[in-house]
Amino acid sequence: MSTPTIITCALTGSADTAGKNPAVPVTPEEIATSGIEAARAGAAIIHIHVRDPETRLGSMNVGYYREVVERVRDSGIDVVLNLTTGPGARFVPGDPDPKTAGPGSTITTPERRVEHILALRPEICSLDMGSMNFGPHVFANIPAHLSKMAAHIREAGVKPELEVFEAGHIQLAAKMVADGAFDAPQLFQIVLGVPWGAPSTPEAMLFMRNLLPPGANWAGFGIGRAEFPFVALAAMLGGHCRVGLEDNLYLEKGVLAPSNAALVEKAVRILEVTGATVATSAQAREILGLRGRP
Repeated sequence: MSTPTIITCALTGSADTAGKNPAVPVTPEEIATSGIEAARAGAAIIHIHVRDPETRLGSMNVGYYREVVERVRDSGIDVVLNLTTGPGARFVPGDPDPKTAGPGSTITTPERRVEHILALRPEICSLDMGSMNFGPHVFANIPAHLSKMAAHIREAGVKPELEVFEAGHIQLAAKMVADGAFDAPQLFQIVLGVPWGAPSTPEAMLFMRNLLPPGANWAGFGIGRAEFPFVALAAMLGGHCRVGLEDNLYLEKGVLAPSNAALVEKAVRILEVTGATVATSAQAREILGLRGRP
């Protein structure tokens, strides 16, 4: 019997997308409601960023995270919470002095980036496993910072989801696995199509999957128009999948997605057509070796 496929729904992200699709949730209440709907549609895991309700852009406000988490937990829905630790890594070189952080930089300490993880203790949190040119800025995740974040995440009893955007990130993660930074079984998320990481091609997903440490669990996704083809591809390659308005705003060509739930429902249909079984949250916990709900 094949292992059920876990669907993660990435609810909102932090990019400037709220004005491009009115379904992108912004307030803590909207994000929580969208997550609950996605779980009911078939997502076993919901991946959560928060936004400033005034600017509608990404935020690191622990209070916003707390409200989202409490609303989801209080709803009674059984879903695995996965909070991001990505914000706080953006560096834009200053002009004329590139050694200083220019406008748009969010770079901060490792401790600040995991403050909400220690406070709220979700079952999973993301951990971006390396630096790269990310669109027009630098996404700075140096090994020393990652080691500190990994230690705090372990202290909180949370499983890190190791996000890898190109092959070198997997090499760094493997070194940290060998050094004992991450408990087995590790969980990797292969991210494809982000400028300027690995492209969203089948060859890239297969290549990166083959670099993963033995015994690791993994999921993978492509952004934008690659989202749904890579639901099927990840499952066929033995991995899990991710959809959501963080990664893609469209249900089909020219049709904006009306909700995160609609994206999850389409992913469920794709998996069922390929003969895959969609994992429940309880099955996801067993597959990934999670500690269970608090």
